[in-house]
Amino acid sequence: MDREPGLSVRLKLTLSYAGFVMLAGALLLVTVWVFLLRYVPEVIGNPEMSEPNRSRLPVPVMSVPNRADLLCAFAPRAAAVLAFLLIFGLLGGWILAGRMLAPLTRITNATRMAADGSLSHRIRMEGHEDEFRELSDAFDSMLEQLESHVAEQQRFAANASHELRTPLAISRTLLDVARKDPTRHRDELIERLHAVNQRAIDLTEALLLLSRGDRRHFTPEGVDLSLIAEEAAETMLPLAEQRRITLDVTGGTAQTSGSAELLARMATNLVQNAIIHNLPASGTVTVHTEAHSGTSVLRVENTGRPLPPDLVPTLTEPFQRGTERVRTDEHVGAGLGLAIVNSIVRAHDGTLDLAPRPNGGLLVTVRLPGTP
Repeated sequence: MDREPGLSVRLKLTLSYAGFVMLAGALLLVTVWVFLLRYVPEVIGNPEMSEPNRSRLPVPVMSVPNRADLLCAFAPRAAAVLAFLLIFGLLGGWILAGRMLAPLTRITNATRMAADGSLSHRIRMEGHEDEFRELSDAFDSMLEQLESHVAEQQRFAANASHELRTPLAISRTLLDVARKDPTRHRDELIERLHAVNQRAIDLTEALLLLSRGDRRHFTPEGVDLSLIAEEAAETMLPLAEQRRITLDVTGGTAQTSGSAELLARMATNLVQNAIIHNLPASGTVTVHTEAHSGTSVLRVENTGRPLPPDLVPTLTEPFQRGTERVRTDEHVGAGLGLAIVNSIVRAHDGTLDLAPRPNGGLLVTVRLPGTP
């Protein structure tokens, strides 16, 4: 943005310091006048005594300065002192302002570097805690979060393009085969194209949902997590029965505020993820809700294979799959389930905790701000 040139902050502070010093000097001179010089009489001696009588005094009278004499002697020196204070205030103010504004210069340079795309630079200001140190630490924290967010977005875009390229490449291959082999069975080709396109559509919708959760574009409303959990379990019950998995819903009312649609998707993703990765089959999935200390909790626990502790923190990253991908025609994992859950939880100012179970499987705990 183009703005008209103006005085720098350093010059403004210098003029302010000099003006303050000049004002203090002027007040000191006024104080001298009010409390000292005003009480000095205009003429020293007895005005009724004539000059002939004054000349006949036996002892010569010493000459005592009157107010006019004091003013004549005081005024030039007062002006010299004010001039000295002006020069001293300007030089001292310029030096002090430069020293005080030096941290601000470092912050400004770091801001310009960040604007040019260098997000790895940090100020790391030393010294005691003050306003500039607090601003520097806040700016470093912002740069760190911004760098992490940009890196995450770049990684997400690269993974998304890779995932979307796969179904498109499969579709093109199927079409090329059909064109070269007109005798190929059309129903089989249509069925496979439908499955591949459905996967691409599901992946695109998941990406849009993930982006929507990050933007927090929703109107908050009262939501009961226990009802959300029951609906998610009812939706995923056919899949659980198909895999011979026992699905239980326990707990009580857990009120929170947010988007009912996003929270329902969060619970459904958690239950679906627990069922799909509950290998081998014939396991259990437990969904539990509770409220305590102003926090509403949704807990999803499933049996399964043991998970390495270093793998668990990466499960919320996009396109990360904790176990072997399930290759069936339905519910094909794209690695966005827990990433969407994490995005929705962050959008509702909650926390998401993942912990491997000692006997295998995963325990997912969602904590959201509770409402009465």
